[in-house]
Amino acid sequence: MASFSKRRYTVAIAICLMLQAASLYAQERYTLAQLVDSSKHYLPLLKQKRAQVQAAQANLSDVKSTLLPQVKFSEQLNIGTDNSLSGSFFTFGITPSTSAGVRAANTMEAATGNVGVLYGEYELANFGLNGAKIDYAKANIDLQQADAQKEEYINALNVAKLYFTLLKYEYQASADRQNTERYSSIFNVIQALTKSGINPGADSSLAKAEMSKARISYNQTIGKITQVKQQLAYLTGVAINKLSADTLRNMQWENLPVVVSDTAQNPVISYYAKRKDALLYNEQLIKKSYLPKVMLASGIWARGSSIQYNDQYKALSEGLGYQRFNYAVGLAFTYNLFNGLYRKNKLAVNRFQMQASNYDLQQQQLLLQTVASQADSRIQVITDNLKELPVQLTSAKAVFNQKTAQYKAGIISLIDLTNASFVLYRSQTDYIEAISDWYLAGLDKAAANGSLLSFIQTINR
Repeated sequence: MASFSKRRYTVAIAICLMLQAASLYAQERYTLAQLVDSSKHYLPLLKQKRAQVQAAQANLSDVKSTLLPQVKFSEQLNIGTDNSLSGSFFTFGITPSTSAGVRAANTMEAATGNVGVLYGEYELANFGLNGAKIDYAKANIDLQQADAQKEEYINALNVAKLYFTLLKYEYQASADRQNTERYSSIFNVIQALTKSGINPGADSSLAKAEMSKARISYNQTIGKITQVKQQLAYLTGVAINKLSADTLRNMQWENLPVVVSDTAQNPVISYYAKRKDALLYNEQLIKKSYLPKVMLASGIWARGSSIQYNDQYKALSEGLGYQRFNYAVGLAFTYNLFNGLYRKNKLAVNRFQMQASNYDLQQQQLLLQTVASQADSRIQVITDNLKELPVQLTSAKAVFNQKTAQYKAGIISLIDLTNASFVLYRSQTDYIEAISDWYLAGLDKAAANGSLLSFIQTINR
């Protein structure tokens, strides 16, 4: 690093090359943090995830409300016949109840009846089921929040990769433009020498072909810029005609933001951990759901009928008022004798889901560790190359200038000059590729270590 500082003039050449990319377009320039923030508030997928968090929060309120006592009021005013027979049967919820009316023959005379009921019930004891329901609902909120944060994190990574790719192509377009200008200058020199009879006309044709090739390369780079902008517009909602990445004017490659390892806080890892936690709470909910319940029930009701106690039919209006009043309070213990089997099956399903979730978590941890290690290796290799590339770039620039002077003097052929121009262009391209790969490797390491957002905030400062 110290030896590199001594050759600041070489770095200055490369930096100037990159800064010239800023003049390509007049669009408004966005920092990486601005694009990530725009995407966060624009992309429908992220809005969907936030809506799911709100749904989970609403579900918690719904679960709490189901734990309140049930109090029901019913009032029925009926008219119909009253014929029945002795014996029991299951109503299945659709057969009207007929009270009394047991006689030797049917009578089709209508009678009125009036029934009013106020009934309430409450699970007096369910051995922790209420708490398990609330805990599971809260765990689901945490899971949905972790899912939303995971998607925002992954989306920020995608935006950042596109951002650096856009910067790369903008810098590349600047190098292509300079390459085109060099061949244009060569062509002008050749034309002058050809007209004076010093050089043959073939040189002019060859230079024109190289200039055309350089323009084609420039046009292809502009096409790549458009494609990247389209992808960024899809993610951020920023119109293509307003998109242009902010150049890294204050960034040099030896000042890559420090990446602090914080894998435990990585939203991807957090999501899988929260999913495992939700399954643990679901296990407790299953266990509590199949325990006995103690129910407290109470009710008061009143009834009227136009049929009197001695089976005498009175006027229909007689059955509209209340004539008899009752109340009752009961304590019930309920338990399904097959609950043990149901609980066993449900727990088996949840247990295998927990195993799968744990393997998912381990897989993600292994993947992120691998990505971080690979990023470290890439950074080391690219850093070593970046110490050499400025030397290569400066040398290529000097050689090109020398070959240009020699060609004008008639010492060398056009092929020697075009070779020098190609080496200079390749040196510029290699430097741009290295810088781009260096930042992308740092981005991958930050994403794997859970410090992506802090890494993004340091860009363009």
